Amino acid sequence: MKAFVTLDGVRKQWSPTVSVGPLSLEVARGEMVALLGPSGSGKTTVLRLLAGFEALDAGRIVVGGEDVTAVPPAKRRFGMVFQHYALFPHLDVGENVAFGLTARGAAAADQVRAKVAEALALVDLAGFERRRVYELSGGQQQRVALARALAPEPRVLLLDEPLSNLDPALRERTRRELRTLITRVGITSVFVTHEQEEAFDLGDRVAVLHDGRLEQAATPDELYEHPASLFVATFVGRANVVRGALAGALGARDGQIVVVRPERLRFADAGVPGVVRERRYTGAAAFYQVDTEPGDRLEVQAGPGAARVGERVYLEATGVMTFAEGGGGVRP
Repeated sequence: MKAFVTLDGVRKQWSPTVSVGPLSLEVARGEMVALLGPSGSGKTTVLRLLAGFEALDAGRIVVGGEDVTAVPPAKRRFGMVFQHYALFPHLDVGENVAFGLTARGAAAADQVRAKVAEALALVDLAGFERRRVYELSGGQQQRVALARALAPEPRVLLLDEPLSNLDPALRERTRRELRTLITRVGITSVFVTHEQEEAFDLGDRVAVLHDGRLEQAATPDELYEHPASLFVATFVGRANVVRGALAGALGARDGQIVVVRPERLRFADAGVPGVVRERRYTGAAAFYQVDTEPGDRLEVQAGPGAARVGERVYLEATGVMTFAEGGGGVRP
């Protein structure tokens, strides 16, 4: 992978005990990378460092071969979509989209109008120039914010939790639209989210952050199937974490931790004994909470009629991941 955007050992120290980095990350031209992590993991700080809104304490940022570490935000040629869209309510849609163009001193008014029309057509809002912001749905407002970011033809698009203000049903539809639009434009993109489903759906690769550190950057499949650390294994997807006697029964050596996905456990004729305590029906499948005789509770994903509450069962693992007690991967 040839990098178009490079974060090379970037670091930001907020206090003696709170910092982000040093971390390094490369983004290819046209790639969409999600920064995923819990609150306080440093993902928004990384985005702000990339945008130039915060100054680095160490490291450098290179875009298209140009070191932009000391370049102010307005001169980095980045587009930005904020969490709350930051649309101006007193301006109509066309004026909102034109804002970045006029601020950059685009010459003639007809050139600005052409750019606005092009950007709105790109996000499937052609003819919306004279609409008022308050007349638009949440998804349409999000697309106006995207059109405004794309109008000046940036070389990188940055998005800060762009879908967090939408209700779940609208969020899913808008997420699909956003992916289609960004793929169509082919622009290099980095976005922040705390939603795993969103990161997996939108990102070509996902960079998982934890306590200011980059735990792993990989495709969604690689993160799920081959997590590099115990944190990634438990943060990405559902997971049973097992220590002690049960870990040994599932194939771990002394001092190792076993992580097994609910879909990798099955009811069998022999194996780890237990009793089904709860069943949660989800349609095509169900999730069963099983208290094992070693004293651990395991979650099993199986068919809706696979077991009954109160039934004595045996569990067998079809695939496990083992980690050292310190958290590093041993055998994903």
